[in-house]
Amino acid sequence: MSDKTSSAAPAEHAAPSAIPSYVYDPERLKALDGYAILDTEPEPGFDDIVQLAMFICEAPVALVSLVTSDRQWFKAHAGFEPCETDLNSSVCAHVLVERDVLVINDLTKDRRTSANPLVMNDPGIRFYAGAPLANAEGHVLGSLCVIDTTPRPQGLSAAQVAGLRQLASQVISQLELRRAVIVQRGYIVEQQRAEVRRNALLQIGDKLRDAESMDEVTQFASSIVAATLGASRAGFGLLSEDGEYVDIAQDWTSEDQISVSGRHRFADYGRLADDLIAGLPLVISDVTTDERTAADPSRLLKLNIRSLINLVVFDHGRPAALFFVHFDTVTEWPQEVLTFLRNVADRVENGVARLKAERQQRVLNHELSHRMKNTMAMVQAVARQTLKGLDDKAAVDAFVDRLHALSAAHDVLLAGSWLSADLREVVGNVTAALGSDRFKLTGAAMTIGPRATLSLSLLLHELSTNAVKYGALSNDLGVVDLSWRVDDATKELVIDWRESGGPTVGPPSQKGFGSRLIAMGLIGTGGVTLSYHTSGLHGEFRAPLLEVQAS
Repeated sequence: MSDKTSSAAPAEHAAPSAIPSYVYDPERLKALDGYAILDTEPEPGFDDIVQLAMFICEAPVALVSLVTSDRQWFKAHAGFEPCETDLNSSVCAHVLVERDVLVINDLTKDRRTSANPLVMNDPGIRFYAGAPLANAEGHVLGSLCVIDTTPRPQGLSAAQVAGLRQLASQVISQLELRRAVIVQRGYIVEQQRAEVRRNALLQIGDKLRDAESMDEVTQFASSIVAATLGASRAGFGLLSEDGEYVDIAQDWTSEDQISVSGRHRFADYGRLADDLIAGLPLVISDVTTDERTAADPSRLLKLNIRSLINLVVFDHGRPAALFFVHFDTVTEWPQEVLTFLRNVADRVENGVARLKAERQQRVLNHELSHRMKNTMAMVQAVARQTLKGLDDKAAVDAFVDRLHALSAAHDVLLAGSWLSADLREVVGNVTAALGSDRFKLTGAAMTIGPRATLSLSLLLHELSTNAVKYGALSNDLGVVDLSWRVDDATKELVIDWRESGGPTVGPPSQKGFGSRLIAMGLIGTGGVTLSYHTSGLHGEFRAPLLEVQAS
């Protein structure tokens, strides 16, 4: 395609030529915006191109000109000081409708440019040659042009036109490369932000597992979310039954923000309640333009809220609380951020539900413990009344003591969730009455199920009773080393009872109930090894770990 050359004579007192309508084409302008290049700093890749254009075309001025809807802006300029002009001063605007290099030998004689301010006034440009900057989709973004203050009747040589055309292609390549780098950087930044959001969710999850109160859950989640998203304020509030009010007990704020704690009526801030009552997220990027708040954003702006996100937290399917995040600037959020906030709200919802369930369980356990103690007391009274006629008082006392051991085991279970108990606490409850200085306890933290809790309590009670009567605890010097561990090879819990400092002991001459209970082992599965030494009794008790921890 050949270059288009013009030297048409202008009419006298010509007015500036109309700007081509293609300049305002929405798709073209959208394509130009997509390169995110307007008003950026100079870059060597573009600067080198205008220097080459000047050299090839032997011109004093060269520009990379990008034409917007109201100006032409120069990404690179040499020999021409301004970095932009209005469209009335633009010759490049006329290149946008050309398919090839536009050459105007004398700008004063072309009707499109003869009234151009830069032609009529300083610097008095006379010659122009511009190659269109067309991208792969066919959108012309501007031109690479050379300018002279002297007319050139001969225009440019074929080699110069070809050189200008090829350099224009290089400008497009630079634009595409630059955009690819931006996209890649944006991808990397988004990946980094995604990693930050994932870590935030992990932190919130860890905190929720250990939290002991709902205030602790909501405050930690608020601070993590605000730090992750750069918010100015975040928090949770309880929704009224009708969804018209929110009560905020506490919120997280940055140093320059005020708290919004207290009761708020949604209608005072705009049409906010409808979405929340329906359980939908409320996302407002700018309170001054959003139709739900634009009528009177003054209350929000007074609180320094320019944009906001509100999410509903549910309790058994009912809107119960509001999770809010405020920003002091206009903010657009990608879907990934909204998904992150929904995940936070869901985790908080689950955490609060867990805490409520645990609180209800504690109340239930307290009541159950009270009733079981009354029942145990009644059983003990009935047992003593029933057995009071027996001559063997020791047997009656042993039976009552066993009831006490069961009661203590129940207390340990009821202090938790009834599903498990801490092994050390079970051991401690049984041995505390005999003096902690007489026992050396060794073992890692471990939970055991309710069946194992009751069984272990009775087993340790029998061993302790025998030690007091016959073994290491029958004098003032003996001690008991009580340890527990997991045998990784056999996947068994191993309880080791080792007495020392007491009198010499031997196997019992008669097998009573206590001896049979000890022989049954931890959970009635056997696995018992008893050794009688001059130093005292040594007992090892084994049971499958899965069965010990089963609920």
